[in-house]
Amino acid sequence: MMEVKVPEKENVIRRDKILDEIKKAASEEYETEWTNGGRIRTLKKKSKIRAGKKSKAKGGQFELRVRNDLTEKGWIVDKWSNNTNLESGEMHPAKRKYNPFSKAMTIGTGFPDFVAFQLMDEERYNVIGVEVKTNGNLSRVEKEKCAWYLKNKIFSEIWVARKVKEKNRVHVEYIDVKEILGRMR
Repeated sequence: MMEVKVPEKENVIRRDKILDEIKKAASEEYETEWTNGGRIRTLKKKSKIRAGKKSKAKGGQFELRVRNDLTEKGWIVDKWSNNTNLESGEMHPAKRKYNPFSKAMTIGTGFPDFVAFQLMDEERYNVIGVEVKTNGNLSRVEKEKCAWYLKNKIFSEIWVARKVKEKNRVHVEYIDVKEILGRMR
């Protein structure tokens, strides 16, 4: 008697997935990175790559606009290069990011983006953190980090800078994170 083996469902799906990846790799629409073993490492859609580059550039421009706006308002602004580990409850230097194309390390990838100081009187400064978001939305982890910074009195306030377009002009609007935390569930 002869046994008939039915291919497992996983293998069928896997075969379809591999064929789909091969079609995408041959397409002009995708940029493909290969491993040394000849396997596909990543497939990136070229339109998404262009959109990501534009988004990163516009975010950097808006960050510079926020920094200049705060400086005009009398704040001393610097890049914040620390981050928090919410599990251990400790602050630590932010990890630097390596860009293999420019062969450079990115410094200042901490949360929030900026720390700003303003002289209140002879001996006291107002110290705030400023996070720059073009849409003004913080993720849940970012909200938890803001709450941690305020609870541990690292900053007296944390502002979220968001982009507001009026006619053809772009303005910066600052939202106190306490308002955002008040709405959080």
